Amino acid sequence: MFIQTEITPNPSTLKFLPGRVVMNDGTAFYKSKSECINSPLAQRLFSIEGVVGVFFGSDFVTITKDEKYDWQVLKPAILSSIMDHFNSGEQVVINSQDDLNNKDSEASQSNEEDSETVQQIKELLDTRVRPAVAMDGGDIIFQSYKEGIVYLHMQGACSGCPSSTATLKMGIENMLKHYVPEVKEVRPVDA
Repeated sequence: MFIQTEITPNPSTLKFLPGRVVMNDGTAFYKSKSECINSPLAQRLFSIEGVVGVFFGSDFVTITKDEKYDWQVLKPAILSSIMDHFNSGEQVVINSQDDLNNKDSEASQSNEEDSETVQQIKELLDTRVRPAVAMDGGDIIFQSYKEGIVYLHMQGACSGCPSSTATLKMGIENMLKHYVPEVKEVRPVDA
């Protein structure tokens, strides 16, 4: 098994590409070992000292490290853990934990029928924004829309990224304002 790595705009994260499907559907984002009881892979990764975040995308794993640690020290242990996991045959996530981790996006859908504005926002995020940020090892999840303000949850490499504010304001906000005139501002939210 050959695992490729890619740098991300966030210097505290690296994207690991194992060359196989990681998540069949959705994403999963863990910020601590206590959150990942249903993910054998995340548990393995959090057992490595210095790992502070684990994000699973369709075909990649994004790891966030504590700033005190160096990638040259962490990378071999992370590669080994990912390889050991996939060779074990265990599932990445058991019992649809990815559905639980994406409860933010589901909650917005279950509250009420989405307005036309919210439908437009979600469509733009799904078709134009999420594929681009996935290439950088992250994800952006729609949280809510209130009084012209779009609230988004940043995951993976996007969470804590120094350039995330610029991405939100200069990229996403400008695009949404252009296509959806009702949008006045975009703001990040914590999970």
